[in-house]
Amino acid sequence: MGPYEQRIPREQSSHHDPMVHHIIPVRTYLLVFGVLFVLFILTVVVAFFDLGLLNFVVAISIAAAKAVLIILYFMHVRYSSRMTWVFAGAAFVWLALMLGMTMADYISRSWLPIYR
Repeated sequence: MGPYEQRIPREQSSHHDPMVHHIIPVRTYLLVFGVLFVLFILTVVVAFFDLGLLNFVVAISIAAAKAVLIILYFMHVRYSSRMTWVFAGAAFVWLALMLGMTMADYISRSWLPIYR
């Protein structure tokens, strides 16, 4: 530590300095990794069953759960500012809109006579 540097207590530094990183215990990373691996196995198992129209819903739900875990813990959004939460949430809303419009286009294609 240089002569002009000041040691800031940990309680103060995490709330006032936006450049201070929150240290996540390794146990948390391993737990999230385990949950992601279980979700991966669940994805593979569900792929072998024909659930009809629920195939898409189940696949997207599992993928969304995995994405939320990755965003919260591996991208450190859980310990970030509220503004980061807003932008991460806006990205999810945007993704949902894009998937919804894509599915609406895909489902409505059979109505046109050129695709019959």
